[in-house]
Order: sequence, then C-alpha cells, then structure tokens
Amino acid sequence: MRSAPHRNVKGTMTEPNRIDLQEIAPAEVGEIDLYQRREKIYTRKIEGFFQRVRLFSGWPLLLGYLLLPWLYWDGRQAVLFDLPARKFDILGLTFWPQDFPMLAFLLIIAAFALFAVTTFAGRIWCGYTCPQTVWTSIFMWLEQKTEGSRNQRVKLDQAPWSAGKIARKSAKHISWLFVAFVTGFTFVGYFYPIRELLGSMVSLNLDTWPPYWILFFTLATYINAGWMREQVCKYMCPYARFQSVMFDHDTLIVSYDSGRGEPRGSRKRDASREELNLGDCINCELCVQVCPTGIDIRHGLQYECIGCALCVDACNSVMDKMSYPRGLIRYTSERELQGEKTHWLRPRIIGYATVLAVMIGVFSYTMLNRTPLELTAIRDRNQLFITTDTGAIDNIYTLQLVNMDREMHEFTIAISGIEGATLIGDAVHTLDGGEVRAISLRVRAEPTLLTVPSSEITFTVEATDSPGLRTQTVSRFVKPL
Repeated sequence: MRSAPHRNVKGTMTEPNRIDLQEIAPAEVGEIDLYQRREKIYTRKIEGFFQRVRLFSGWPLLLGYLLLPWLYWDGRQAVLFDLPARKFDILGLTFWPQDFPMLAFLLIIAAFALFAVTTFAGRIWCGYTCPQTVWTSIFMWLEQKTEGSRNQRVKLDQAPWSAGKIARKSAKHISWLFVAFVTGFTFVGYFYPIRELLGSMVSLNLDTWPPYWILFFTLATYINAGWMREQVCKYMCPYARFQSVMFDHDTLIVSYDSGRGEPRGSRKRDASREELNLGDCINCELCVQVCPTGIDIRHGLQYECIGCALCVDACNSVMDKMSYPRGLIRYTSERELQGEKTHWLRPRIIGYATVLAVMIGVFSYTMLNRTPLELTAIRDRNQLFITTDTGAIDNIYTLQLVNMDREMHEFTIAISGIEGATLIGDAVHTLDGGEVRAISLRVRAEPTLLTVPSSEITFTVEATDSPGLRTQTVSRFVKPL
C-alpha cells in the first residue's frame, strides 16, 4: 500500500521520504556534532544491600590480585608468568608453551561462563567484579575523601583556583597515582619475580624493561580509572556492545517499574498519591546522581548500564523515607514487568549449563591426567639410513626430552616395534626440573628382520624414581629398498 503524499515547507505536494534540499529554508538547516564533549559525572555516595555485596565481591579479588605474587608455593612464587624461560608457574603447577592449548581452552570456558551468567543475570560481572569497575570505585572513594561530597565537588570545580583547591586536587591525584603505581608494580610482578623487582627498585639497579612497563601500567590505570571511567565501559569495552544479544525476556536486569512509578512528581512525605494522581516516583533523580555512567534508568534498558544496582539502593532508600514499598527500581525481567512470570529454567539456560559442565569436566580430566613430560623424536633426514660393516641398518634420531616437572628425575629410554632392534647410545639421562635436553641416538636392526622398507618404531621414556611419569612417541625406521 502506498502512503499518501504530504506537504513540504512551501506547501507543495511531495512523495513521502523525499526531501528537496533546495526548498528548505537556510534557517532550518542545522549542524550536528557527531563528537560530543564528555560531561563530567559527579556521583553521589550511597549505601545499601547491593553495595555491601559489591564490597564483598570486589575486595577479595583485589586482595587476591595484590597478594598472589608475594606468596610462595614449594619455594617458588605462587604465580609467575616467566616469559624468558617460557613457563608459567601457577599454584604449584608449571605450564609450558606445549600447554598453551589448555590455556586457550580455559579462556574459552571463562568466556562461555560469562555468556551463561549474562543470559541469566545480565551484566553482574560488569557491576560487581570487573577490574575497571573495582578500580574506578577505589578512585571515586579517594575522590570523595579528598574533595568531599557530590555537592562539594561540584562547587570546588566551579570555584576559582586557590591554595585550598590546589591542595585538594593535589591530594586526589597523588592518591590516584599511588594506587596506580601499586597496581602497575603488582602487574609487572606477575611476569618478573616480584621480590627481586622490589629489591632492584630499592637499590636502583633495574633492567631496562621493568621500569618501562611499570610506568606504562601506572599511567594506564591512572587514566582509565581516574579520568576516562565510564568512557571505557561505554566506548572501549566490546562487551557493552554485544551483551544485549545474550539477553532474553527472562534475563534479570536493573529496571524501573514504570507502571508503578508513573506519572512521577514531587510531593510531601505525608501527601496522598491517590489525591495527587501520581505514581511512586517522586522525581528526586537520586538514581541518576548515583549512576557511575550517568544514565537515567527510568528511560529503560540502555547499553551503558553496567548492572551495579547503585540506583536500586538509592531508590530503596527514598522509598523507605516515603514509607512506600521497595522495588520501584529492582532486578527483574522484562517478562515480569509485563505482569507475567519469569521462566528461570529455560532451554537456553539449560543448554549453557550443560555445555559448561561438560567443558569443565573435560578440562579437569585433562589436568588430572596431565603428564609433565614431553618427548619428540626427529629422524635424521640427511642420511635415511647407514649400513654398518656387519650389514646391520642404523637410523639416527634426535630426541628432545622436556622435564616439565619442578623436581629432578632420572629417565630411561627404551624402543619397541621392531623385533631385535637395539638402542645405540646413552639410554639413561638425569634432567633438572624444567630442563630441555636434545639426545642423539641410533637404532640398529638386522635387515633380515625388516619386512617392509619403512617400519614404525616407538620410543618410550619413563622416570626411574616415578613410574607414573612416562610418555611415548612414534617415528619411522627406514631400510634400503
């Protein structure tokens, strides 16, 4: 069906969705700035149930981040990603480049768990445990301690420069830089032995790269948590852009109950809502003032919302003062806001939980059965075979043996697969923890026992002091045609 034509600015008839720019008056043409300048957000301090939950969820992760590099496990740093040595020490386990597929699998599990939690409860990761949120909260707390409450900070920024303003601003930035430095120093301590790093800094005897990376991560923390704040969540974090794809009508999100709150309006505490024909929202805008991203949750779900529930605690405090029921702003689902019942067990949640359980099970089984020993056999391709004076056939191999355990072990090398074949060379080797050794060996066989030009041969390495530490690899043995 074709829609009816409409009149343009001069009153003539035009087709819909067609605009003649020459007929538009110059005064009606405006310029749109696509790059809006950031407006500083002055958040108000609020306390409540969900903020206590955020405190108990964020602080353990923060303390774990700061303390883990200082802990020792079996005489070594508990967590150390030693890139020059190409090994990762994590809580008593040593991982090598050969174990990177397991690391990738672990990251996939973490991402899948994040998707599953998002489908069920929205962006609670962002609001409660995301490092950007945790560090920004610390910086905001320091800002409140040095510059005062929300109104005091607004007045301070509007006031002319004075000794008091310089002192307050300096105290804030010094405290920010201190926290940022501790963060950067700790992060580098995960890749460089942190106790050696501290000793080198005290003695001013540092290598070239540690100070550079400490400075880099100090500035990154200072800028992200102190200056950019919500800009990171709104424009830099990709999760904010695609998280809505994982939402459905039953996902728990922070929402404003417009059916209960509208029409909004201010009133006295003892005023009757029925007489004023108003909803429960008194339009105090406290929910906007506490929001770290500066949005108004009453406008509905927005991608900037990180699900921190600051607006929930703020609104509940107002409802308590007005003697209204709590929950005008609450964690709820779109289905519940429409008067229906939320479906907790739904196919998507069951599917996520099932796949996640299988992935965790496979990873756990792989970890429990992981052998900290690797063997690679490379046959010499320059000489396919050597015929000895007695007529026997020799093949030359280079075995690369990696002891991925922390302890020293003695290993024996054996061969199988060819009847009567013998090993020429040292078959017993002692390797320190983490040592990689290339071993040159010969395998000799009588031509009468070789029925085909190329036979399969198996090398077996086993620790004499730990029978469970055993691995095998397969190669080929070649004879003349």
